[in-house]
This record gives sequence, C-alpha cells and structure tokens, in this order.
Amino acid sequence: MLLERTVLVICWTFAILLLRFTIPQGKGRDAILVFLFKQLMTWIFGILVVQFGLITYPVREFPNATNTSFSFEYFIYPATCVAFVLHFPEEKSRLHKIGWYLFFPTWMTILEVIIQKYTALIDYIHWSWFWTWITLLITFSISHRFYLWYTKHGSVTTGRYASQSPHKKSKG
Repeated sequence: MLLERTVLVICWTFAILLLRFTIPQGKGRDAILVFLFKQLMTWIFGILVVQFGLITYPVREFPNATNTSFSFEYFIYPATCVAFVLHFPEEKSRLHKIGWYLFFPTWMTILEVIIQKYTALIDYIHWSWFWTWITLLITFSISHRFYLWYTKHGSVTTGRYASQSPHKKSKG
C-alpha cells in the first residue's frame, strides 16, 4: 500500500506542477472550463467501466464513496487535458497537430500500463491499453473541440461580453 500511495503523491505532484506551469497568463478561466469539462467525461466513463466490470481500482482514496479512482478520473486526467488544450499548436502544420493528438494519449497510456502492471491502483479485467488510449484520444479531442466552440461563441476570456453588464442598458 505504501507503493500505491507514493505513486499517487507523485502523480498529484506532477499534475499540480503541470497546472502551475502550463496555464498561460490570463487563461485561468479557460483552464477551469477545460478541467471541468474533461472531469465530466472522465466521471461518466470512469463509472461506466467500473460498473461494467472492465476495470477495478483495488486501492482507492475514497473506497466507501466511489469505486473509481478519484485521483485519475477527477484530477490527473483533467489537469493533463488543460495542458493539452491550452497549448494546442493551432498555428502549426496538420502533421504537428496530429502529433500533438497522438503524443498525449500515448505517454499517458504508457504510464497507466506501468502503474497497472506494478501497483494495485488499476486492475484491467476486460480492458487493455488500447481502450485507454482510444478513450483518452476521444476525450481529449472532444475537450479541444468544446473549448474551440466555447471560445468562438463568447468566452469570458475573449472579452466579447466583458463590456456589457446584464444590469446596464446598452446605449444606442
């Protein structure tokens, strides 16, 4: 159990540092938006894979509250998605963008497989690394597309509606 707790502390530290050093100045609200959106998806998928007996989490932070991994589903994956979305290479070539999409699910899947193999944090029952990779790719893609849609249609960050207070009448 000490190994599992140590791995969780390392993962939490990594995620906190990732958030600390990858959120650009003035993008805090965008980071929260992406974090919560990804968290919503991982919450749903995490519950489904556990309920269908595809994965178990033998060592959990809140064993009486949930059968999913609080750390991975509610913090580590969403924090990583923030870095993915806010630093997405929008102005780069198509090949660079594809590489970005492939890089994040790949390194995260490799780490999950290592954690699954050497700790009791994750136990694949009817699951494989491939399904982890695919779900990460899909949820990162959906998060990125949601972020682009949201910022195009009046995000607080863009300042599109910042000058209009809901309590003031516009002149004109």
